[in-house]
Amino acid sequence: MSKYEMASAAWAGLKALPRHSLADLFAADPARLALLSQRLELPEAAGGGGIRFDWSKTHLDAAHLAAFASLAEAVDFAGSRAALLSGAPINVTEGRAAEHTAQRGIGNEATVEVAAALHARMRGLVQAIHGGVLGEVRHLIHIGIGGSALGPALAIDALTRDGAVVDVHVVSNIDGCALEQAFAACDPATTLIAIASKTFTTIETMTNASSALAWLSQGGVADPYGRVVALSAYPEKAVEWGVDETRVLPFQESVGGRYSLWSSIGFPVALALGWEGFAEFLAGAEAVDRHFASTDGAANLPLRAAFADQLYTRLLGCQTRACFAYDERLALFPSYLQQLEMESNGKSVHADGTPVDGPTAPITWGGVGTDGQHAVFQLLHQGTNLVPVDFIAAIAPGDELDPAHHRILLMNCFAQGAALMAGRPAEPGDPLGGARTYPGNRPSATMLVDELTPGTLGALIAFHEHRTFANAVLMGINPFDQFGVELGKEIAKAIEKGGTSFDASTTALLAEAGIG
Repeated sequence: MSKYEMASAAWAGLKALPRHSLADLFAADPARLALLSQRLELPEAAGGGGIRFDWSKTHLDAAHLAAFASLAEAVDFAGSRAALLSGAPINVTEGRAAEHTAQRGIGNEATVEVAAALHARMRGLVQAIHGGVLGEVRHLIHIGIGGSALGPALAIDALTRDGAVVDVHVVSNIDGCALEQAFAACDPATTLIAIASKTFTTIETMTNASSALAWLSQGGVADPYGRVVALSAYPEKAVEWGVDETRVLPFQESVGGRYSLWSSIGFPVALALGWEGFAEFLAGAEAVDRHFASTDGAANLPLRAAFADQLYTRLLGCQTRACFAYDERLALFPSYLQQLEMESNGKSVHADGTPVDGPTAPITWGGVGTDGQHAVFQLLHQGTNLVPVDFIAAIAPGDELDPAHHRILLMNCFAQGAALMAGRPAEPGDPLGGARTYPGNRPSATMLVDELTPGTLGALIAFHEHRTFANAVLMGINPFDQFGVELGKEIAKAIEKGGTSFDASTTALLAEAGIG
């Protein structure tokens, strides 16, 4: 029997399991909270503290956990995990490894050594800049796109609101308004430019980079190239472009874009936080790596989360999953997850190219609490779509205002999960009938950190990386390619070259915009 046939048999077993309401699941099992809520402690190197992962308000029960464990065995999850962490070519469509964990010290020994050496190189440059070797540096404009921008933007927004060693502005959009906004906040005389591009050929990034050089020159900087730091897997391309090799920070080609924050792509984070903070960020992620590598079955936190994801997507037909951070500093977390999850698992074929026989990645969306409560939670509570919701919050406040602010924030976060589960039946004789009825039995999970620090943020991101991988293995797909983003790029290049025929609508739009 092939792996896919064994997986089909396991799915058949899962589909045959009875469904119980969340209220009944709690009533039937006094130990349910202990079964599905677990705390992960972080080491001192990550700043200490920990995170509670509570999946008890999902419809997972002991029978589902056992059945999903059988599915994981059928698809050889342990083997895929070992391949990932050993540096084997797990990205089968492109014939290469996915070695982001090696940037945190977990993986092929040779790759870990190279990653450590590249980190030492980056640390030296960061400390030199902080020490004034490149003159006064007050600002950094970090130019990238996709994973080269989303990760740094999230980490910097989350961790530097109380101040940064160097003020960082992340620019990804080719829309010139984005770059002009960064220019307006910076002084050319005290600004560095970081260009983050794996190949150093990405058209949006390199166009923005050229404009940034022009801005430096127009601002009186005599040697604009001397103010550039390049972050690339192809350092020779950066040198050819004009960056001095002493300011080129390479990273390994086996590190994918949306998993690259831990490599030299994290340079702006290290520059903003200082190296000690970046080291704690790496250590928090490494703590999750070690848990993921050494824990089997439902006790494996990312794998357990993937069990719930598959329950809702594959078995209950949920097309979306929401993430709401009850912490203003994590406002960019849902956007980061969108790329991580949808670019990784938004596939329609197995890793061997055969069509999948069910849904794959749901649409990831979300926002910030309490804003979301007054915008989209109406649909979550009373709409016709079943939407699993993840809540993220921190016990320690990120502000120094009256503690009432944070107490109200957390009360709202926990109340939303309780309300989604409990619902409220119609009152007898209520003239509005079902308008005031909440069906309840709607799932949520909660990730509660002691305090939002570089270590806990690193752990949260690594948890979602491994959750995404675990989902991919359970579905039999490859999460490390992204061919779906290429076709639009190819057509854009064809438009630039001219002489290509398009459909009538596209032709008319190009003509009206004066393009072509």
